[in-house]
Amino acid sequence: MLLLVLPAKKTASDSGDDPASFPEVTIIIPAFNEEDVIAETIKNKLDLDYPQDKLSIIVVSDESMDNTDTIVNDIAATDDRVKLIRQVPREGKTAGLNLAMKQCSSEIVVFCDANGIYDRGALQQLTAVFKDPDVGYVTGKMIYVNSEGNVIGDGCSAYMKYENILRELESKVSSVVGVDGGVDAIRREIYQPMRSDQLPDFVLPLKVIRQGYRVVYQSTALLKEKSLSNSQSEFSMRARVSLRAFWAMWDMKELFNPVAYRLFSVQLFSHKLLRYFAFAPIILVFLASLALIGEGGIYLLALVVQLVLYVVAWNGYKNQDSNNRLVALVYYFFLINAAAAYAFFNFLQGKKIALWKPRLG
Repeated sequence: MLLLVLPAKKTASDSGDDPASFPEVTIIIPAFNEEDVIAETIKNKLDLDYPQDKLSIIVVSDESMDNTDTIVNDIAATDDRVKLIRQVPREGKTAGLNLAMKQCSSEIVVFCDANGIYDRGALQQLTAVFKDPDVGYVTGKMIYVNSEGNVIGDGCSAYMKYENILRELESKVSSVVGVDGGVDAIRREIYQPMRSDQLPDFVLPLKVIRQGYRVVYQSTALLKEKSLSNSQSEFSMRARVSLRAFWAMWDMKELFNPVAYRLFSVQLFSHKLLRYFAFAPIILVFLASLALIGEGGIYLLALVVQLVLYVVAWNGYKNQDSNNRLVALVYYFFLINAAAAYAFFNFLQGKKIALWKPRLG
């Protein structure tokens, strides 16, 4: 892999022990009908190992219809570091971030999901990297919690481990391509508003890179989030993310120019474009194997191997509670590529997504 042999860039990352040196931070939490998790998430952020007078929280309720607003307001009544903004009419997460950013004055802004639980030192680890003036955006490490032992949870966990390895390597040589959106921080002054249909986890870091800053991965800033446990929810989430990623790459296509963006353009091409189009060679190889089955044993073997993998994936689909990791990996591989193919079909039709319901387990 090219990333293993390229020279590493040095990034300053020293949180220090003096609270006076810590930057002021605002944590933005977009929420839609999150009454089951929002109180725990806010408490987790208030209890972080960070100077209390330098931490504030803005919850953007996207016209929630449950008790989310009431819960946040009750907490805000006892802690002035917490503030609720209600977005009406409902416009989605990206519009909510744009709205909340208008009311931020802190040097650093952190983005957190409504169900994300941070490690106590996560905020210090995120902000420490901004000691490097070349860094404009920092993403932490997401760990999916899967206590049930099912094919979706195991597959998702394996996928994130692979992603985190790539981010570690990308961060050392250039910039990270795409982030999680649940444990991320940006310099407030370089934030650029996005359209409501744009994927902030992908578009915002690209906007930062376009301004000449680096996007860095900080593996010690930990976030725990529960993985999904059923195929329908996971497929819907992956299809939605893939569709918005296709539009993000289209909107920011100038970043594919190797003359202007050099190594990062190669990373963007290989990490994102090739990954989201991986469904194409999967289909082509299968069709080619069928067409050439009478031309030699190698083609028959190739077809048999593919059919075995499809059978394994089907077994994973039919046995969602299986804790067989091999089955989970094969099934999840085909699930995310099927979701990407479905998303690309919608992309060709010009479809866009700005609103969706919270992820269900």
